[in-house]
Amino acid sequence: MKTEKKIKAYDLHASSIVPSKEHRDILVMKDVRPIHMYRPAANQIPPILILIVSLSLFTTQPTQGQANTTALPIEKQTTLGLYVTAREAYENWKQAPDKIKILDVRTPDEYIYIGHAAMAWNIPVFIQTYEWDAEKQHFSIKPSPDFIKHIKEVFQTTDTLYVMCRSGGRSAWAVNQLADAGFNNVYNITDGFEGDAISDTENLYYGQRLKNGWKNSGVPWTYKLDRELMKLPMEK
Repeated sequence: MKTEKKIKAYDLHASSIVPSKEHRDILVMKDVRPIHMYRPAANQIPPILILIVSLSLFTTQPTQGQANTTALPIEKQTTLGLYVTAREAYENWKQAPDKIKILDVRTPDEYIYIGHAAMAWNIPVFIQTYEWDAEKQHFSIKPSPDFIKHIKEVFQTTDTLYVMCRSGGRSAWAVNQLADAGFNNVYNITDGFEGDAISDTENLYYGQRLKNGWKNSGVPWTYKLDRELMKLPMEK
């Protein structure tokens, strides 16, 4: 009787050895289990890999419509911590125009002559004066005493408000005033209507507000006025 040779699993390397006919016969006849790739047991997985996977599961990205607070200048941050960009504000409003209200808190002159979002209410949070501020090299402004009164004539404290000024500073101040008055769902439009100024001194448009903002974001705006959407300072 022909003696059969036993072939152990660790003797076979599929990538380099082709068994003879005798060996192929034996492989058919015998219960030879195939070789498997080495897989470490769960308790052998390197701890650093487990840590990386765990962090990836629990780390969340900022939700749409909320800017990264640490990236915002302090003057644009609010007590409510709710933020949108001008483009986000327009896109969100377009999806829910009955639920989202756009509020422009710039002066009437800015609203009239620089332009505005067609659906935006103009309720100024500051009043323009003609007192020269030598330190700022500009005419000063002062808070409007009628701001909250006019707001409550138009909006409910449960309304969702997106608040805009020139570039996000005065609107942040307005959001804080609204929060103190009981409005809790108020977002600051962080780049405002005109946007941030170009800071590159080599740029031809250095100092001009052309970086972002409602006016520079490719969303609709107008010079056309709707008098019903304006609450002027000191107006009864």
